[in-house]
Amino acid sequence: MENYTYNSLTLQLEGFKVSEDLMYPVFFLFLTSYILSMFMNIGILIVIMIDKNLKQPMYRLFCNLSVSDIIGITQIVPRLIADLLRPPSERLISYYECAFQAFVTQLFATTSHTVLMVMAFDRYVAICNPLRYTAIMSNKMVIKLTVLAWGVAFVLVVILISLTVRLSTCRTIINNPFCDNASLFKLSCESVLINNVYGLTFSVGLLTSSIGSIVLTYANITVICLMSNNKSLNSKALKTCSTHLVVYLIMLFSGMIAIALHRFPQYSDYRKLSAILFVIVPGSLNPVIYGVQSKELSQRMVQYCETTCCRRKMKKQGCYLTQHYLSEN
Repeated sequence: MENYTYNSLTLQLEGFKVSEDLMYPVFFLFLTSYILSMFMNIGILIVIMIDKNLKQPMYRLFCNLSVSDIIGITQIVPRLIADLLRPPSERLISYYECAFQAFVTQLFATTSHTVLMVMAFDRYVAICNPLRYTAIMSNKMVIKLTVLAWGVAFVLVVILISLTVRLSTCRTIINNPFCDNASLFKLSCESVLINNVYGLTFSVGLLTSSIGSIVLTYANITVICLMSNNKSLNSKALKTCSTHLVVYLIMLFSGMIAIALHRFPQYSDYRKLSAILFVIVPGSLNPVIYGVQSKELSQRMVQYCETTCCRRKMKKQGCYLTQHYLSEN
């Protein structure tokens, strides 16, 4: 018979099950992925913000994706890698912290879709309406699209989490490496019909809007390219759209796998791994994919890295010469 603990404010994370032999390799793998992802995303944000040549709408909108990745990774991965070194009985989290983590996790997942939808609109205007691109994608429009992407995601997620936290709890174990909405409302012994209906509507609506907008946008872009004999336009379309599409597909498939495996308790270990990869993989690959495809962005990144290294070398040489001068005198 299952033991129940009603409305406990202390929960236990089941965590990611790893054998003792693999514990430290997995720990350093996640830690390295986290450091690299943060370094690349923060680096891209800094370069875009301080470089006047990167003030284009495309790069400004891409900043939203980097911010979303930073928020999602920071909220989940540090706690996850710390729990790897703890015994299961010590992986404790308060209910309020768990609810906040579930909110941030869901916000990260939702903004990944809404931001990519906005970026698809930007690519559509750039390729299908190049002469009016500057007029349409003005600074005000970029701000409006940014607010829309985050605002819609915020409202939808607030409703989702509010429906969950209204429930009383009768269990204390989170069957996941971190808190998400599904794991949180599974703690309740009350009817979760409303949660399931809204959650299903939320997921279907978001995926339908996301996939529909991407398909519609790329269909129009394909038609324009097929009707045009402009090789430069076709090359630009292929380059920018392939980048956007690869990022979208990585995010879509990793998220759908994690959602689908929630329905199969017997594959809990695979579900946990897919949930972790949904956070780490897109956040690590997004800056790499955009950096490789965008020559301007990659060149600026290399230039700033070289400048930073040169300054450090000059500083060290200056210190060495100063010490040498002082020692001789």
